[in-house]
Amino acid sequence: MTALILNLSPTIELTDDQFFEICQNNRDLRFERTAQGELIIMPPTGWESGNRNSRLNQRLSNWAEADGTGLVFDSSTGFILPNGATRSPDAAWVKKERIEALNPNPAKFLPMAPDFVIELRSATDSLQLLQRKMQEYIDNGVRLAWLIDPQNQRVEIYRLGQEVEVLQSPSSLSGEDVLSGFILDLAQILS
Repeated sequence: MTALILNLSPTIELTDDQFFEICQNNRDLRFERTAQGELIIMPPTGWESGNRNSRLNQRLSNWAEADGTGLVFDSSTGFILPNGATRSPDAAWVKKERIEALNPNPAKFLPMAPDFVIELRSATDSLQLLQRKMQEYIDNGVRLAWLIDPQNQRVEIYRLGQEVEVLQSPSSLSGEDVLSGFILDLAQILS
């Protein structure tokens, strides 16, 4: 099953608080909201994608705990991007100092773009929609983003101010200067 997209605009234009309440009142569903006001209802992933997502978050969290400079977020976390979209990447990392400077309400969505995101393509995900989402992240200030595509055995790397780099069957990825010292082993994620 693919995501269901509801075009609410111009009939209904949800505020950030209204969208948050819809999410809270429907906790069994996963929602995102586009900058154009579309409401995206996403189905749960299959077990294989769920396991891969778990591995991604575990590895990123292990590194972040040792590094201590930022916080890791899973796919249940909402980020309100500068363009007004509310997105939930499969994995994200934000520098602690950015969160501390903003002092956001911890019970609400985080009103900022992460420094780093990962999207893992599941069997039902549209590659083109994910690629547009990745570009949206970069356009809104994400510094580094990885689109991991097990179906095609490739990774697309998005960097702020640069062209997309496509790697075919890489064995690992580097967090570069955004996640200094982080190396993601892809052996159990791309296979």
